[in-house]
Amino acid sequence: MSDNRSQVLEEPIVDEPAPTAQAPRHGFFERLYTGTGGFQIVGRRKMYYVAAAVLIVVAVLSIALRGFTLGIEFAGGTKFELPAAADVSTSQVEQVYSEAVGHSPAAVQKVGTGSGASFQIRSETLEPGQQGTVVDALFTNFHPKNSQGEVNRNAISVSQISETWGGQITRKAVIALVVFILLTMVYIAIRFERDMSIAAIASLLFNLVVTAGIYSIVGFEVTPAAVIGLLTVLGYVLYDNVVVFDKVEENTRGVLHLTRRTYGEQANLAANQTLMRSINTTVIGILPIIALLVVAVWLLGVGMLKDLALVQLVGMVVGAYSSIFFAVPLLVSIKERFGPVAAHTRKVLAKRESGGSGRSGDAPARRSAVSAGRSSGETSGARSRDGGSGTPRPGTRPTGKRHKRRH
Repeated sequence: MSDNRSQVLEEPIVDEPAPTAQAPRHGFFERLYTGTGGFQIVGRRKMYYVAAAVLIVVAVLSIALRGFTLGIEFAGGTKFELPAAADVSTSQVEQVYSEAVGHSPAAVQKVGTGSGASFQIRSETLEPGQQGTVVDALFTNFHPKNSQGEVNRNAISVSQISETWGGQITRKAVIALVVFILLTMVYIAIRFERDMSIAAIASLLFNLVVTAGIYSIVGFEVTPAAVIGLLTVLGYVLYDNVVVFDKVEENTRGVLHLTRRTYGEQANLAANQTLMRSINTTVIGILPIIALLVVAVWLLGVGMLKDLALVQLVGMVVGAYSSIFFAVPLLVSIKERFGPVAAHTRKVLAKRESGGSGRSGDAPARRSAVSAGRSSGETSGARSRDGGSGTPRPGTRPTGKRHKRRH
């Protein structure tokens, strides 16, 4: 029994690595679905920083050099709408306009399909006499029909917006955008702690700049509907940041009192756990927007719906990227720059390095000590069995002579 007891007491000291089965290798989609931290989002943050910096530089350069294609509501001007015939092209319409007033229009595009198709002609502000000349030329060359199918000059509609009114609309749109961003910053500062607020605001500005840059590069027309859609998208980005940061806050609660994982590792786990949710939310949000684009462009030809859907489509994709691959790594970088999180991260990494080297160097010595202890235990056990000076085991019969008591 003493042998068994000595083995039980000494077994936990052994530092020999137990044979472990090889961990199963999960596929890409399985890691994405389970969210077990298989993607190194925080660990590869430098790569995502470089990608974000490239997007921002390209967007800023495009905005500075190309500018925006402002709609008639912002820039002012005259717009003609001509019912489209099957054998008429945009180049023909542009040529008739140029011959009538002596210069090319700002833009000519065909919207809608079937009987609802029409040509929209945008130009600089024209005098009433010039407007009449253009309408006469369009009517003479294309003989447009009204909704009753009759050839009528009134089938051509004319709308004009002065540059002064367009400037007022632009100023009000900018004010609305600035007020929204300021209110959002105030909410974020109250809702989150300081470092999370900085990361969330940076993600919001990143989304705003990149979305505006894409509009400038592609040449999408900026209209009041696009500004409204942009405000909607910024609200979506804010919502996505709140969800992701809530998970980060949940995973990192009490992490400074532990020494097994760093703040960055827990934040990376939170990003993985919300990655699939962000993808699902974005896909579900994009599907009705694509349907809206199909209805607006190919069926109804409603320009306002097209502008609203375009900015939402671009903004939601950029927002989903920024909330996971920009906001979370930026938060970890800020945390690990200074403060208790930085000290905790250094402590955990130092412990891992020292623990790994200590275990590898002390293992042979500890194994030899254990084997020596076992040998000494076996020797003492043999001595006790052979009648040595050791204490007899319970239940054994005495071997010495029994002395009779003297009376």
